[in-house]
Amino acid sequence: MSQAPTRTKSAAPVSLLGDSSCLSDALRGLIDNPQFSDVTFVVGKERQTIHAHRCILASRCKVFHGMFSQQLQEANPSQELQVPFILADMQPEVFLAMMEFLYTNSVTLNSIIALEVLTSAVEYGLDDLRKLCVEFISKTLTVELAFEALQAAVTYGQTDLRHKSLTFIERFTQEIIKTQSFRELSEMGLLCILQSDRLTIDEVPLIQAVREWAHVSSVVLDIPVYTVALEVVRELRLFLLSPEELTSVEKENSNDKLIPESYIAQAWKFHALKKIGESQSHLFHRRKGTLLREHHRYLEPLCK
Repeated sequence: MSQAPTRTKSAAPVSLLGDSSCLSDALRGLIDNPQFSDVTFVVGKERQTIHAHRCILASRCKVFHGMFSQQLQEANPSQELQVPFILADMQPEVFLAMMEFLYTNSVTLNSIIALEVLTSAVEYGLDDLRKLCVEFISKTLTVELAFEALQAAVTYGQTDLRHKSLTFIERFTQEIIKTQSFRELSEMGLLCILQSDRLTIDEVPLIQAVREWAHVSSVVLDIPVYTVALEVVRELRLFLLSPEELTSVEKENSNDKLIPESYIAQAWKFHALKKIGESQSHLFHRRKGTLLREHHRYLEPLCK
């Protein structure tokens, strides 16, 4: 006579995974769906109403959890929690992309909204969405968008995007400095570029581009050109210019005082003494795109 199977006191639970796409497809159908929604957002200048579900947003995002908790604490017992949240500074397309990620853990991006979605991801503490945005932007950089990507990277401390954007800018420097985005760069963004040895451009057109940037910034900020460019011009490599080019820069500089006279005087001193200053050694380095000039032979120890 056979014995019955011995029963164990407890069985270890086993987690079984079904088709995850079914879940994401089902949740995708809830995005901006008024049926069963319990919270609304009025988004952008268009004041577009977008419907959502508190339990999903709160479980996926600490910022939304805080928003809903605060609203609940401030509400009267008899008051319905249907007062919409106003998000006037966000585009509806950007908000819907963020909703897509919160509901499905995936996001649909294009070059028009990617940088703004990245900004929202950082502001709302959505690190996985941030990574997806950085990956997309890094793979789709263009001459027109490179400076905007760098600016976003600098502003929000995105080291990986900053590196990839700068590498792209270094490769296509001559084309990129002609864009409007270059003239709209912040001081910090421009400094990041000027400190690079790998820019594929000669110093003469680079100085001219910085001068144009300074004039635009001067108008926008309503401060003198030499004030707005005070930190930036420290990274201009005047020592790479020939005496003729330095004379031309000095003549143009008399009109707007972009570059302090002491900087130009130091460049003339180098031409007279052929001696490199240790405290400013990086300013004697030729960039990747620097055209060779006769006096550069005195820079060889630094350029090797």
